Amino acid sequence: MSDQSLVERLVAHRTIGGVPREQLAWLARVGRLNTLPPGEILTTSGLPVAGMYIILNGSLSIRVDRGTGPRIVMEFHGGDVTGLLPYSRLKTPPGNVVAEQTTEVLLIGPDDMARMIPECYELTAVLVHVMLDRARAFKSSELLDEKMASLGRLAAGLAHELNNPASAVARSAKTLVTELRLLDNATKRFCQLNLSDAQCLSIASLRDERTAVAVGGSSLEAADRADALAEWLDERGVSGVDLEPLAASAFRASDLDALSETVGVGKIGTVLSHIAVGQTVRQLASEISTAAERIHALVAAVKGFTFMGQQATMQPIAIAQGLADTITVLGSKARIKGVEVALEVEPDLPMVDGYGGELNQVWGNLLDNAIDASPGGRVRVLASVPLGQIVVRIIDDGPGIPEHVIARIFDPFFTTKGPGEGTGLGLDIAQRIVHRHHGVIDVHTDKSGTEFRVTLPVANVSASNH
Repeated sequence: MSDQSLVERLVAHRTIGGVPREQLAWLARVGRLNTLPPGEILTTSGLPVAGMYIILNGSLSIRVDRGTGPRIVMEFHGGDVTGLLPYSRLKTPPGNVVAEQTTEVLLIGPDDMARMIPECYELTAVLVHVMLDRARAFKSSELLDEKMASLGRLAAGLAHELNNPASAVARSAKTLVTELRLLDNATKRFCQLNLSDAQCLSIASLRDERTAVAVGGSSLEAADRADALAEWLDERGVSGVDLEPLAASAFRASDLDALSETVGVGKIGTVLSHIAVGQTVRQLASEISTAAERIHALVAAVKGFTFMGQQATMQPIAIAQGLADTITVLGSKARIKGVEVALEVEPDLPMVDGYGGELNQVWGNLLDNAIDASPGGRVRVLASVPLGQIVVRIIDDGPGIPEHVIARIFDPFFTTKGPGEGTGLGLDIAQRIVHRHHGVIDVHTDKSGTEFRVTLPVANVSASNH
């Protein structure tokens, strides 16, 4: 193809066609025209980019594997420019650049680009804007991927965390239906005893007194209490009483003596059966209430962690609450890993101006990494205000980060986790979020553990009130 016909094609190019014609002619002279068949790799991930590619027709895509298999994160078509751009820090692409169909590109090598910057001002200005737009697009894609990965971890942890209380509610509610029928029958038999008001009051008083007493000890001690009750009843020929709920409370043989004096031995079996079924119903209702409160607390923590229902605007954020919500959300993972997580917050911790959901994403990433780094160990989450700035420290007692890794931990796509376990974006995005909040994140590590420290400015309360 002649330089002249190539210039005409460059004049029709969507991105650079508007620059002075002599600059397009310069590109036609120094560039090398290449045709890529479908499926050919233009640039391999991890290898240096050969130069700038002006796409004349066809399409290219960048495929990145962030733990769930390769997928397209960006596409370029005829009329686009990709590869090495002026003032870009790009050295290697984040993934393979592949031709999706037959594609023609004009390659401008690095040496020619170095001459292009001073010689082709208008062209360079256009390409700088392309580079900035591309950087924003990549950041948006990376942030979305990490948010989806975080959401996946959150959903998995929440499902596990909700399973136990939800199962307890379902199990106890089903049992409660049966026990309520038994309680109806036991109540009818109790009423047929025709006890006096004084006798009923005495029975209710003893029942309530024992119900209110918290009985500690092991299951073996509860079994000993049940044996003592059974022995008392056997000696008097009383049978058919479920002793487990009585033994689980504070009932002892001496209480049976008191009941016997109140109603007589002949009626004590019916009275005890009525009390026992009532105790079981109360216990089931208590289990349902406790499980429901746990579910409510988890949902509240997730809403707080994600700032669900709140506008994504800069506002005063309570760091202590965000840290507590994060620990709750990651509680199941910590228990599975056998990690003890301790939160220590300085009293009256001031707020920070920020985006609550983003800051919680930082705490989530750092705590998630700390739990992974210290299975069977301990993680401390500390928040204080030295020198007028809020400092959050997340400290694990794992083996530390190797020296050859520490310099790269904030690099995008760098991860030491296995396939599907990490995107390699968590710390990179955490750093961006902290910088957006005018803060600093740094790390100290040795063989005794790792500490990530985030320093943030205190909220400007007077400005927030106006």
